[in-house]
Amino acid sequence: MTAFLQQIFSGVATGAIYASIGIALVLIFRSTGIANFAQGEMAMFSTYIAWQLSVWGIPLAVAALGGVVFGVALGILTERFVVRRAETGPHLNAVILTFGLFLIFNQSAAVIWHSTSQRFPSLVADHMWKVAGIHVSSGLLLMLAVLVVESAGIYVLLQRTRIGLWMRASAANPESAALVGIDVQKVLMLGWGLAGGFGAIGGILIASRTFLEPNMMSGVLLYAFAAIVLGGLTSVFGAVVGGLSIGVLENLVGTYVSALGPDLKAVVPLAVVVLVLLVRPTGLFGVPERARV
Repeated sequence: MTAFLQQIFSGVATGAIYASIGIALVLIFRSTGIANFAQGEMAMFSTYIAWQLSVWGIPLAVAALGGVVFGVALGILTERFVVRRAETGPHLNAVILTFGLFLIFNQSAAVIWHSTSQRFPSLVADHMWKVAGIHVSSGLLLMLAVLVVESAGIYVLLQRTRIGLWMRASAANPESAALVGIDVQKVLMLGWGLAGGFGAIGGILIASRTFLEPNMMSGVLLYAFAAIVLGGLTSVFGAVVGGLSIGVLENLVGTYVSALGPDLKAVVPLAVVVLVLLVRPTGLFGVPERARV
């Protein structure tokens, strides 16, 4: 039983990263209706910026903050000068555009920093505690703390502030929002900026646990998409629940279903997503669209 609980805790740590990227995807989808396939590469590029700042001798905390600020700026500039030009056209144009951004950021990172894996400094001192037979690391606690702060911050922003009201109004009906004086374009820029910042946080957490290289976010983005589809494309809470669920399930399958092997363990959580969509296409916490006739 202790070993089982240990695997769950380890899966929660991984799921917190999926949830962080999932929140970024939900923010963009809620504000623009676009599935941003470049989100992972934008996060990776911002993480490289944080790493480069630390290499130049800047304290790690300041370097990480610099990477997050860069992620916010990158999201704002991407929406303002790239995505906005495709928002008024067919939806497929915007999707193809995000694929193009995926390739641009990926190859730019490979050219600037090369494809060699780099070691990202640990964000916290490596400590381990044993609670009821379960090993709890400082890294796991950091990831959970970051996820809680992110989720609480997004909830307060969307539900308790005027800016959040503007964001919800712009997402629900941009034409009506513009008629009552809301600058919808600035709200969209803010949504992309927040998504860029959350993505950078996720990228930094991943790099501090594993390594830093241009393709590090490819698998993570797949799981993050699975998380928001499972939880609901428009639900921040669903992104959190979906991310944690996918992380735990992935870890349990990799540990107890040896027949699949490490290369096939991704099949199970993705299969669960498919099953959920067959039963509830909007996801666990998504709200179906309603149109007035």
